[in-house]
Amino acid sequence: MASNRYSKLIEKIFFDNYKKGNRRVEFVRSDIEKAAKALKIDLPKNLGDVIYSFRFRTELPSKIVQLAGKDEEWLIKLTGRSTYCFSLEQKLEIVPNRHLAHSKILDSTPGVINKYSLSDEQALLAILRYNRLLDIFLGITCYSLQNHLRTTVPDLGQVETDEIYIGLDKRGVHYVIPVQAKGGNDKQGKVQIEQDIELCKSKFPNLICIPVAAQFMQDGKIALFSFEQDKASIKITSERHYKLVDSNNLSDDELENYKKRK
Repeated sequence: MASNRYSKLIEKIFFDNYKKGNRRVEFVRSDIEKAAKALKIDLPKNLGDVIYSFRFRTELPSKIVQLAGKDEEWLIKLTGRSTYCFSLEQKLEIVPNRHLAHSKILDSTPGVINKYSLSDEQALLAILRYNRLLDIFLGITCYSLQNHLRTTVPDLGQVETDEIYIGLDKRGVHYVIPVQAKGGNDKQGKVQIEQDIELCKSKFPNLICIPVAAQFMQDGKIALFSFEQDKASIKITSERHYKLVDSNNLSDDELENYKKRK
């Protein structure tokens, strides 16, 4: 299986460069070829997918995870063009709170969009756009600038964010809102939020950056998170859940109840 092959490769790369006590372990893309040769494993056609898999989709091998302390995790970060590092950092779990109350929103998504969306991620981005969920969540007017923005950021190399919005509040202040969307069993990650912050610092230095993560939940609700970065780490500043419904599924009693929320 590819996942098992990837695990063997990334584990060897880590321990070939790790020394006891290290909190940062640097490596380069060509190390994948060296590891494959040493392990006598067929080289993957897409070398980048080995790294991408552990950055965004798959847990690192247990032997690496065990070297992290309580409330810590190893992350794979970009450090430049084809250069990376394993970084031991404070854990940030971006997981919807199952006990959080949700708000019902009348669904404005065109039926043809629901019918022809090609992926959970694309469907979620479309839902955010057509229902103006970012405006509701953040309390500012948001305009989609570009989706799947891929660009180069100093000291990181090439990065990509799912969608970029520009926001405007009642005072006339401008914001940049990078959005990461996940559906199904995919999980949001700290690395993606950090990359979005660095992207905004580089490309939109004069705007206030509010990174947002959007997640489909198992029960059909949508979880939205916002973040901020302090000197030590990234923090979740807000979490809200929304459920799209038709007019027959939003009662007057529910609307009255929403008025009591803070």
